[in-house]
Amino acid sequence: MPKMPLEEEVRLLSMVDVLEPLSEEELEELARRAPDTHVEQGETIYTPEENSERLFVLKRGRVRVYKIDPEGHELTLSVVEDGTILGEMALTGQHLPGVYLQALKPSVVATLKRRDLEHLILKAPEVGLRLVRLLSERLHETETRLAELTHKDVTARLASQVLRLRENEGVITGEGCKIPTRYTHEQLATMIGSKRVPVTRAFRKLEEAGAVELKDRHMHVTDFEALKRVAEAE
Repeated sequence: MPKMPLEEEVRLLSMVDVLEPLSEEELEELARRAPDTHVEQGETIYTPEENSERLFVLKRGRVRVYKIDPEGHELTLSVVEDGTILGEMALTGQHLPGVYLQALKPSVVATLKRRDLEHLILKAPEVGLRLVRLLSERLHETETRLAELTHKDVTARLASQVLRLRENEGVITGEGCKIPTRYTHEQLATMIGSKRVPVTRAFRKLEEAGAVELKDRHMHVTDFEALKRVAEAE
């Protein structure tokens, strides 16, 4: 694949929230220090077997973060959109024990090594502050999802997940809010620690409650309040 022009690399880096404090010259320097890797849909970016400390800047695409339980079932921890940072580095307290990163569509990632991140933070402390905030938000989200697995049934967990998808990628239409990504029931099951059949039953309950609707394999949130009530039930 042809190398991306430097101007485009800088533009994509400037859209990463953590890197917004950097000047154009600093972004150009980062683009030269952190080469791009192009990954295809379904390709694994990171596995638990890797020992190197790396942070990935997701410049374009979508990545799934997942684990495999002792029974061999996948549990999707999060789906990350472009414009953010993820990976493994002790310096940031960002650990990924047993975690895989997989591209859900063709993606472009830049790799930051420890010395690159240290260099960034020393030159622009605001980058470090934003990184701390990002990691705190992720920790809170992880704790929330763990609590859901413990206290909520499949229908409530599914409703909570649909609310997250609505917030992260929903598009407002005349018929409610459309989730542009076509998620299968199998994929949704990995996101809430369940199986396909229970998720199919749970989705039917949400439809009967008037909270969601399926059109052309796309989920539509048709009644936000109804969906929220189901999600908050324990």
